[in-house]
Amino acid sequence: MHVAEILSKSSKTLFSFEILPPLKGGSFNDIYKSIEPLLEFKPAYINVTYHQEEVVYKDRGNGLLEKKVVRKRPGTVGIAAALQYICNIQVVPHMICGGFTREETENALIDLNFLGINNVLVVRGDPDRSQKTFIPEPDGHIHSLDLVKQIVDLNHGKYLEEDLQNTTPTNFCIGVAGYPEKHPEAPNKASDLRYLKMKIEAGASYIVTQMFFDNRKYFEFVNDCHEMGINVPIIPGLKPVATCQHLYLLPKTFGIDLPDDLAKELEKCKTNQEARNLGIEWTIQQTKELIAAHVPAVHFYTMGRSDNIYQIAKACF
Repeated sequence: MHVAEILSKSSKTLFSFEILPPLKGGSFNDIYKSIEPLLEFKPAYINVTYHQEEVVYKDRGNGLLEKKVVRKRPGTVGIAAALQYICNIQVVPHMICGGFTREETENALIDLNFLGINNVLVVRGDPDRSQKTFIPEPDGHIHSLDLVKQIVDLNHGKYLEEDLQNTTPTNFCIGVAGYPEKHPEAPNKASDLRYLKMKIEAGASYIVTQMFFDNRKYFEFVNDCHEMGINVPIIPGLKPVATCQHLYLLPKTFGIDLPDDLAKELEKCKTNQEARNLGIEWTIQQTKELIAAHVPAVHFYTMGRSDNIYQIAKACF
């Protein structure tokens, strides 16, 4: 079932979350153990992130460095398929621009279609750590809008190889990312919203937001979207603070603000456990307010751990 259909059929706020594939060498059991407690709350769907290749440099021992390209978190398609068929839950694998050519993207989508996975979340992805700006692969997409268009083409039976005969259309429901505090690379909020509207007009069916810690920014974002003529479901994405370093790391990494009340309390935390407890309590209050406002779903970024998400869901769902 499409995520858009799941959202439209529900009369209550749904629960969903995102997981990361384990580092290479990990097992599916590592993933399942972390998410099994969350199944108690009947997630509407589970997102599985995709990660591009990274460049690492290894010391050869002679004063020289060897450049090596690795993919540290493979397995998105396999994990998505396992979760959908073992847990009988809809999965939403991410599709990214970085590290993939258009043909590699098409092949990944064909694999997902064969597996009966027909939901995807389209994001451009972050630049490689060795790059200051995002650089696509040769014959890859530089903008997530172009990736949305490629998927819509497949839904119409249009493949990259133009002379294919009797092609079978795919059936993907496409989600895209939205930024209540604007994308860090966007020149301003207005241009960010215009670009978001283009993705909806191209065929995306719903929006999942970047994390935020002040619900007013989400409500303002939804209102701004409506004024722009964007009327698809807008799902708030939440991540509880979990370490003392998040005071500085989250704003720097994601281009977001922490409310002053949260920042002051986080500054008082002497241990990561204190910070984690603060994050749980803050996110419980955020979630309750969002549910009271009848948002379609609340989506949680687990970052590979679920104990704090479990406590939040226990208090709210």
